[in-house]
Amino acid sequence: MSEPKNATDDQERLLTAIKAGAGDNLAERVTSARMVAGRAVVVVEAAGLSGSERKDAEQQIDAALSPLDGVSEVRVALMGERVKRRIIAVGSGKGGVGKSTLTANLGIALAVLGHRVGVIDADIYGPSQPKLLGTEGKKPVAENEQLIPLESPHGLKMLSMGNLAKPAQALAWRGPMVGNALTQLVEGDWGDTELLLIDLPPGTGDVQLSMLQKHKPDGAVLVSTPQDLALIDAARAGQLFETGKVPIIGLVENMAGYACPHCGEMSDPFGKGGFETLAQRLDIPFLGRIPLSMDVRVAGDKGSNLVATDSDTGAAFRLIAQKLATWLEQEAG
Repeated sequence: MSEPKNATDDQERLLTAIKAGAGDNLAERVTSARMVAGRAVVVVEAAGLSGSERKDAEQQIDAALSPLDGVSEVRVALMGERVKRRIIAVGSGKGGVGKSTLTANLGIALAVLGHRVGVIDADIYGPSQPKLLGTEGKKPVAENEQLIPLESPHGLKMLSMGNLAKPAQALAWRGPMVGNALTQLVEGDWGDTELLLIDLPPGTGDVQLSMLQKHKPDGAVLVSTPQDLALIDAARAGQLFETGKVPIIGLVENMAGYACPHCGEMSDPFGKGGFETLAQRLDIPFLGRIPLSMDVRVAGDKGSNLVATDSDTGAAFRLIAQKLATWLEQEAG
């Protein structure tokens, strides 16, 4: 086949190949097709297409154009309605209360409910989402100066410094570097992801301030264990969100009650009901409590799906996720 003489010939040749290989319906969505230094660059009107349909369109066009003479690479740009992406922060003023575990399991449960979910591990110094979401050892790539999120085996996307840094590497970064790292994660190429859950580090420091200034969440979920010391720190985190005019969606009480595996008797090593009482006092919705369970530790260490199990803990995560989904629907309405 001879090389085309001008841009019009290029477009006609590429469109003809797309019609032959991908069909008239997809070809009609093509708004531009041209050759640039051996690359076939195709712009497609993708409004109304689902995520899977967009991916199919890219694959079909690539398959149709790659065999053509003079085509060394195919690039497809999908244009259309911008995904309205919402950000939900999961935080607490104190470490070790279960923010990361809650974020991961909420993400999995929301994905099961049909939401297109991404998880951002904003705990720059102590990332744990790679283990929780089963992506340890994988490293995201960058395209056009954007990070491409990793696909978790549990049906959602994720980005974490834990996948970018060397294993067990200590990050001795100052505030501006931490803020830049958060921006790189939030501004990754999330595609058709509609909901980002941000797993915040403990406290009210650089990450939280950078988030409020540059990537203000649509809402926040606070998690705490029942004891008074944790509640004091959680209240501080709540004040930060209120100051930043971020709605607090609700409170989650973690490690609430432990059933003895031998006799079944319940005990409350961290106290009972403290966070629920705080929610009532502050007139904030109480989303639920998660028991202290061996299931959580085992699933977290293995990066397995606790939400899909018939355990009490799995049911608790599903219930909280359903309440969060209801809140999202009401806000959208």
